[in-house]
Amino acid sequence: MTKITPPTNNELARRIAVAAKRMPADLVIKNAQIINVYTLEITSGDIAIIDGVIAAIGDYNEGHEIVDAKGQFVSPAFIDGHIHIESSTLTPSEFAKVMLPHGVTTIITDPHEIANVLGTKGLSYMLTNSEHAPMDIFFVLPSCVPSTSFEHSGAVIRAQDLEPFYEHPRVIGLAEVMDYPAVMNADPDMINKLQAAHRHHAKIDGHLAGLTTTEINGYLAAGIRNDHECVTAEEALERVRLGMRVMVRQGSGSKNLPELIKAINERNAHRFSFCTDDKHLDELINEGSINHSVKEAIRLGLDPLIAYQMATLNVAQGYDLHDRGAVSPGMKADLLIIDDLNQVKINKVFKDGKLIAENQKLINEWAYTTEHLEGCIESVNMLPLDQSQIQIKPAESKANIIEIIPNQIITRYLKETVPTDQEGYFLPSAEHDLQKLVVAERHHSLGTVGTGIVKGLKLTANSAIASTVAHDSHNMITAGTSDEAILLAMNHLKEIQGGLVVVKDAQIVGQMELQLAGLMSIKKYEAAANEMTSVHHGLELVSPNADFNHFLSLSFLALPVIPSLKLTDMGLFHVESFSHINV
Repeated sequence: MTKITPPTNNELARRIAVAAKRMPADLVIKNAQIINVYTLEITSGDIAIIDGVIAAIGDYNEGHEIVDAKGQFVSPAFIDGHIHIESSTLTPSEFAKVMLPHGVTTIITDPHEIANVLGTKGLSYMLTNSEHAPMDIFFVLPSCVPSTSFEHSGAVIRAQDLEPFYEHPRVIGLAEVMDYPAVMNADPDMINKLQAAHRHHAKIDGHLAGLTTTEINGYLAAGIRNDHECVTAEEALERVRLGMRVMVRQGSGSKNLPELIKAINERNAHRFSFCTDDKHLDELINEGSINHSVKEAIRLGLDPLIAYQMATLNVAQGYDLHDRGAVSPGMKADLLIIDDLNQVKINKVFKDGKLIAENQKLINEWAYTTEHLEGCIESVNMLPLDQSQIQIKPAESKANIIEIIPNQIITRYLKETVPTDQEGYFLPSAEHDLQKLVVAERHHSLGTVGTGIVKGLKLTANSAIASTVAHDSHNMITAGTSDEAILLAMNHLKEIQGGLVVVKDAQIVGQMELQLAGLMSIKKYEAAANEMTSVHHGLELVSPNADFNHFLSLSFLALPVIPSLKLTDMGLFHVESFSHINV
């Protein structure tokens, strides 16, 4: 049960008085074309607001402030049902500055990225920093830290470690359960986490990438009721038929909306909503998040009113956020005035009845803060690396290769003959689009290094890209076409204590510093965006014709719960067999 603060006696009396026209509203939005997400129709009326809550809809003229919508559309504000703030590379308070002008006033975030590096200290930081933002940021607690036992993360979080966090008013659930063997085998610690969520009447999020019908049944039996990992319409329909809610993901690394929209119709749309999961800063600034999903869905042929319903009411109902998600008396006055329904052109954003953004600009920015960073920076702790540690000698004539799929986080498993030197060591090849991939433990100086071969990154000769963002354990990951470029990139990342680095011809040609857990910038979002631009300029030099996000693709090559072949600091990992294999 979500912890919604009940109204006081006085607040209830004031709402009723405004509805009964006995007292003026704080704000009246006149002449609105209201998007009714209950009935999927557009109705006309005035919206009377008191104490940040909609009191009435109809013919209302008395208000301390009057805003004339002039026949424009009024929608409930958007809700992102599943996002990792860390993937924006911003702190929560800076993230909110980017998202509110795009009409997103509520998010449900899973801080398992920072938790995998810093443990519960990272959770506490995210909760504390997010208090600075006039955005409703709800949290679901990381369920799998680490995500599997086949890699080394910075921390381990057990059920008892999560227990105190359920008392926080903005903690509403247990985050995506991705360790499906632990669920299906009823692992004691996993059972303890699931039972604690049930005991606290909290939601439990799913992560069902590539799971069978039997495994989906197991998840549902455990009380896991949603999934955001569908990549085909058939997968989405199977989950909905069995009783799950499906979040349609449209982020930077995974753009599943064009395929999943084929599964949605008027009869089942109430079981679908939108999420971004992971989205990079430049895309968030330029196109937004859920607003962009709505626009794309409409462009692809979805009924506009269904698209708005998926972005608002369906998410709210899925998380028992019964005080938002619709333009209705008694609901929070989180509202958008929209010029163009299909293009989702947002003119004004209201949060709790206050105008907070207009024409894509915040009205007033809140203070930037660097408080509570103690123990959250200087997280790159690793032993020195040399060329001998990153050599690859395939065990057979054909090597096991990871092939990326552009704009997806799943990969293909290939077996191909690769170039080698006279001693049988793999030689990266720009001509054949084959890169060396290295994942090195960076939390506790353990010295573990995994190596593999990846195809599809389209890197030029003598180049490399490296990052301390590598889901979900966030070790250091590097791909390159020469050992020299790879080692330069990795050593530079250690020196700047985390971030994104691009190397070309023995030069650093782009970088972004991510000093907070090696995941997030401690700078204002404008400065962080400038550094992201530097990274993209570097990428244009090392991969000029790519049509995908390199660093999003790279970051998921280390996630051993997403099919098909991945690389951890302990070696090449075959997801379907849930075991390491030789290169």
